[in-house]
Amino acid sequence: MPIHKGTKQIAGNRKAFHDYFIEERYEAGIELCGTEVKSVRAGKVNLKDSFCQVKNGELMVYAMHISL
Repeated sequence: MPIHKGTKQIAGNRKAFHDYFIEERYEAGIELCGTEVKSVRAGKVNLKDSFCQVKNGELMVYAMHISL
C-alpha cells in the first residue's frame, strides 16, 4: 500500500507472507534504465521465486522478472 500521496506500489508478494515468517520489511526504490521502465509502469513485474540479499551495503533483488 502506498505510504505517501503520489506513490504507487508496483509489485507485492502476498504468498511470501503466507508461506514464511517475515521478520523485517524494507521499502526501497529501484533503478531502471531502458525499456523496462514502461513495463514496470504497466505493472508487468513478476516476483515469483525472487529474493533479496544485502551486498556492500546495498539491497539487491535477484530473479525478478520484468516482461517487455
